[in-house]
Amino acid sequence: MLNEQILTNAKIVTAERVFTGTVVLRDGLISEVDDSSSQLPQAQNLNGDYLLPGLVELHTDNLEKHLSPRPGVDWPSASAVMSHDAQIIAAGITTVFDALSIGDVNPKGKRMQQLPCMIEAIAAANAADMTRAEHRLHLRCEVCHPDTLSVFRDLVEQPLVQLVSVMDHSPGQRQFALESKYREYYMGKYHLSSEQMDAFIVEQVANSKTYSDRYRRAIVDICLARGLSVASHDDATLAHVEESAAYGMSIAEFPTTLEAAQGCRRLGMSVLMGAPNIVRGGSHSGNIAAATLAEEGLLDILSSDYYPASLLQAAFTLGAQLDAADESTGAGLARAVTTVSLAPARSAGLQDRGEIRVGLRADLIHARALGTLPIIQQVWRQAKRVF
Repeated sequence: MLNEQILTNAKIVTAERVFTGTVVLRDGLISEVDDSSSQLPQAQNLNGDYLLPGLVELHTDNLEKHLSPRPGVDWPSASAVMSHDAQIIAAGITTVFDALSIGDVNPKGKRMQQLPCMIEAIAAANAADMTRAEHRLHLRCEVCHPDTLSVFRDLVEQPLVQLVSVMDHSPGQRQFALESKYREYYMGKYHLSSEQMDAFIVEQVANSKTYSDRYRRAIVDICLARGLSVASHDDATLAHVEESAAYGMSIAEFPTTLEAAQGCRRLGMSVLMGAPNIVRGGSHSGNIAAATLAEEGLLDILSSDYYPASLLQAAFTLGAQLDAADESTGAGLARAVTTVSLAPARSAGLQDRGEIRVGLRADLIHARALGTLPIIQQVWRQAKRVF
């Protein structure tokens, strides 16, 4: 059949188990999955390598690196989007929510100025069918910035917007409960003098008191009315989680403590953690390790955050850790892969992808493993080979 592809002799990773078998693709969908080998001459032999669902990425800041590859350098937005897309698909990510920040706390930053050109470039590339991954938008709303609400109201009308998160990076709370850590982080990141940092802290605290609560409520109300998924960010205490759940948020991005993650589970919020946290063996900012939450059964979703290639590697690393902790099942990789495919797809309201199952989109990855390091060989999006 002209629109049929057969992939055989593959270690197929479903949501429940890993087995050697065959997957048949037809008209952009998965039409057959079984544990036998095909002898048909047109079948592609994967030689015992892994066949996994395409990854679904809910939170990556990667595009910003391509727009500003060096301090003071602005790269053409269309070219930046295509370079970003190439890196995303090479990481096995077939659906990506590009995270764009509204409300830049960086006193020297250009995020707000770059927003219109980023959105225009992503929309134009999507409309022209020039991207290899499917791109959607995740608006990250810094609620302590004076202009966040007005800018959000303008941008939320864009059809590609399907996920929104709210955050407050002012000192003395959440990720930066200790002002000393806040000072250390931002002085290093933005190269501020001690005097500039003092003024920066005063301004951020005042803005948080003036805008944060009001903007958070307004943004969430708009999202819920439009049927958009909403995420909290850096919840650190049970009170934070209860507040987020009361607002109707369904995803908790990067909770910083075990207490917060436990509260998310009790209140029905999906816990999202960083894949680099798994690969590196812990948080770079000293918060709870993602592996610890996985061991406690509190990890639902992984995100590459700032490093796209970390996503699939984290799944393989986590799968090995889960198998080591519970040798009786041998299903560690299957469980880990759901954190980068099925769980993020469902959390974002996408029912047509995220696992290898008959009737779903044929978004697939062919990978060869070097220990816990997966080396991607091929990627398909809706049965079309894109890498």
